[in-house]
Amino acid sequence: MYYKFNGITQRLTGSCSHAAYFPQGFKPVTPVEPAPLIFATPTKLVTEHGSRGSLQMSSYLGKNKVPELQKFFQRPDGLPVYLKGGYSDKLLYRITMALTIGGAIYSLVALFMAAQPQKK
Repeated sequence: MYYKFNGITQRLTGSCSHAAYFPQGFKPVTPVEPAPLIFATPTKLVTEHGSRGSLQMSSYLGKNKVPELQKFFQRPDGLPVYLKGGYSDKLLYRITMALTIGGAIYSLVALFMAAQPQKK
């Protein structure tokens, strides 16, 4: 037996299979063709080259830099990853830490001032 939730009595009531699987009048939907993408990248990623059937990547994909970046960031030089980029990473890290500490101090001062009674 199939059950569905009755909105009037707020209980489960017996029902047929169609009403249980498609409650409140929902009907099975036939698949609709999706709308074309507006900002889609070209769909042709691989082209065949020559008679051997070997595949060649298209030129607009560019070079894969991930292996080189993995080697760079996984070097055992003792530096944390967020500082391995050089001077610019150090500058950004120090600015972030200064803003964080400054914001914490500012919030504590604001809380202290809000806790003080107002003078008449």
